[in-house]
Formats: sequence, structure tokens, C-alpha cells
Amino acid sequence: MTVATIPADSGELDGFGEGLHGEVVRPEDPNYDETRAIWNGMIDRQPALIVRAMGVSDVIAAVDAAREHDLRLAVCGGGHNIAGNAVCDDGLMLDLSAMRSVRVDPETKTARVEPGATLADVDLETQAFGLATPLGINSTTGVAGLTLGGGFGWLTRTYGMTVDNLRGVDIVTADGTLRHASETENADLFWGLRGGGGNFGVVTSFEFDLHEVGPEVLSGPVVYAGADAPDVLRHVRDFNEEAPEEAAVWIVLRQAPPLPFLPEDVHGDDVVIVVTFYAGDMEDGEDVLAPIREYGDPIADAVGPHQYAAFQQAFDPLLTEGARNYWKSHNFRALSDDAIDTAVEYAANLPSPQSEIFFAQLGGKMARVPSDATAYPHRDAEYVMNVHTRWEDPAMDDDCIPWAREFFDAMAPYTSGGAYVNFISEDAGEEARGYGDNYDRLVALKTKYDPDNLFRMNQNVEPEQR
Repeated sequence: MTVATIPADSGELDGFGEGLHGEVVRPEDPNYDETRAIWNGMIDRQPALIVRAMGVSDVIAAVDAAREHDLRLAVCGGGHNIAGNAVCDDGLMLDLSAMRSVRVDPETKTARVEPGATLADVDLETQAFGLATPLGINSTTGVAGLTLGGGFGWLTRTYGMTVDNLRGVDIVTADGTLRHASETENADLFWGLRGGGGNFGVVTSFEFDLHEVGPEVLSGPVVYAGADAPDVLRHVRDFNEEAPEEAAVWIVLRQAPPLPFLPEDVHGDDVVIVVTFYAGDMEDGEDVLAPIREYGDPIADAVGPHQYAAFQQAFDPLLTEGARNYWKSHNFRALSDDAIDTAVEYAANLPSPQSEIFFAQLGGKMARVPSDATAYPHRDAEYVMNVHTRWEDPAMDDDCIPWAREFFDAMAPYTSGGAYVNFISEDAGEEARGYGDNYDRLVALKTKYDPDNLFRMNQNVEPEQR
């Protein structure tokens, strides 16, 4: 597909928007810059028009306009995608942020979620009934993009990936048709939507299974000095190999942020943050997590009963919008001693105070799903590593980005070869790593539902050439 662009002053779509329920925003409008801005401050793109959809009819109209005019189309849910795929230059940006309804059915333990909802929106409604579904770890993240890429968080070891808890979706495909996809209706499309990213259309409604969680959970960080990192990482790795599925213990290597439970005299020092979470009975969790809390000589221990929804927001202050962010990611079947030593070496030379390396523990229930059961293929991943480089000053680009790439390359020998598709920062031929052995099947699906590659602002699966 040849993708056209619209110069902002062309007037080609001046009449577009009449009859829409939502708003059309153009470059001359006072809210244009605010509307096109997304979470990653490195992304500065200028669409020719922005459709702020209020419902399904607006989504269909936007998709039809993009298809009929051969326009580049970007779809923005929460706007958190690291690569900036939520916004494009000169084309049409479809902004779904006003569509953020969450409707919980406590009897069936399900929730219907619109595509503009964030994790905070879902947690607010589901926790009113003591329910939750596996989502991410930053409450401002959009549910739509997180889900379509697979989705994981504190509940994944206990209840699976986000896509493992997806019952069905309503989706507007490239021909402007609203379809329902589930295990029993358009099952091939439903397979692809569970990990295939935004390649197949615009989801206008997600239906999730919910589980009894909280409202209080045992969770929180144990913080160690950076000098203890080699021993702490090995201890956590060994603990995790035998830990029950209700437990999730993640590792973060960074400089100590000014969090209230950390002494001021360690702010800015190299630290290891061991973040714990237990999804089951609180007393059982105390026993299970004791080997983590009793190890070594921690600087601080903030593990305790926390409101689940509050814990989901605990790290939001470290992930506010507007900073410059560049990520690289690997999957690991195990953390070898060499992998740990390499990570510790690079963590001692982080390029900015906000940068970090984290290892998210997976496994558990998500690992028992066959790798071809959904488009998300990486069921053998025990850890996902995110090289999260973050800074404010554009002059630091030449320090931060090369550091991330160098560390990423240094860790490659110890990895599974896969990557979490939502953590891929740039179009560097990494789609195959993200989609793994399911890539060819995704190509066939793409060819069926989007043969002209209208939905290409994503970790793109290109259709077969006709």
C-alpha cells in the first residue's frame, strides 16, 4: 500500500467530521499540540487531523476516511507505546482516549472495557468488587495496547497473561466493518488479536475475565545497596525457581529515587530494588516472602499490606509523561551467572539518573499455555528484561541511546532470542523477535483482514504481496 500524506494546509479533508459524535482537531486548533502529545517525549509528530472518537460510529468513519484517501492511520488508546505508534506525521490520528468506560458484572466476574481506558480506570471499577485481571504495572498505561501485545504484570504468574483472560472483543477492521471476535466467532481473528498488536483493526470493546484479588495484597520493595547486586540477584533468582505461582518477585537496578521510604542520604546511589507481590492469603505470603525479606542487609523494607489499586500506582511517579524514553528488551528462560554479572556491570554505569534495568518474573500459569494457542508466543520466558533508558535533555540522546544498544547487545548471548513486542522501541527488524514462530500465521491473517496494510503504525506484520 502506498501511504499518502496530507499537508496541513491542503484542505483535502476540510469537510470531514460533519456528523461525527466526537471532535476533529486540526493544526490550527488551540488544543492540537496537547491532543497529539503522547507519553514518550521523544515523539514529536504532526498529524493532518485528529479524530477524537466518542463511539463506534466515529471509529468506523475514521477508518473509512483513512482507507478511502490512502492515509497513514495511527490509533491512540493510552498513548503509552514506547515507539510512538499512536501518532503519525501528516496522516490521521484516531484518538480513543474519550472512550474509557469500564463496566463490571460481579456475578459473571467479567468486565467490558473501552479502548481509551487506562489500568487505573479498570482497577477503580473492578476493585469496587474485590476483582482484578492481569494488567501492567503503571496505572496510566492504556489497556488496549497492553492487551494487544500480550500484557503482563503482578498477577501473570497466578492468572496468566492479559490475553489469557480475554473473552472477546468488538473490532472495526480495515474494511470499516464492526466484527465480534471470540473463541466461537471469528476465532482466527481472535487468535491474532491476543498478541499480534494493532495489526488487524481498532478494538472498540474488550471483555475480560476477573479474579478475586485484594482489596489488600502483600507487596512492596526491599532495597539493597548497589554493591550487593551480584549476591542479591543470585539469591532472588534461586528463590524464584522454587516460588509458588502466587508470588512474583521482580528486580530493578537503578539509582535510588527520592521515594519516601528511602533515607535521603542514599538518594542517587546505585541500588537494587527487589519488588515483591503475593496474590494469595496474606499470612501465607508472609511465610513465602520471608527468605527475600530476611536476606542480607537491606537499606529499606517497605513490604506490607497495600491496597491493590494503590500498589498498581506505586511506580507512577517514576514514569510520568513527557520525558525522553528509549527501550530495548530481551526474554530469558533463566538468568545465568554471566547474565547477572553483565547486567550488574552495566548498571554501575547508567547514562542518566532515571534510567533502569528491570527483570520481570513470568512463568507460572502463563507458561502452561501452548505457544501457538494465542499469537503471543513467548510461553518459555521466565523473565522479561527491559532496558529502560529515560532522560529529559535532548542533548543526552547520544549518551543514552548508544548505552542501551550496547547493553542490549552484551546480553544477547544469554537470552531466548525473543522479545516482548510492546517493549520494542524502534522499527529495526525486531518484529520477528516479537512474534516468534507465530509470525507466518500472523502474515496469513493480516493478508485476510488487512491486505493493504492500513494498520501499519505498529510492530508491523506485512501482508503477502498481491
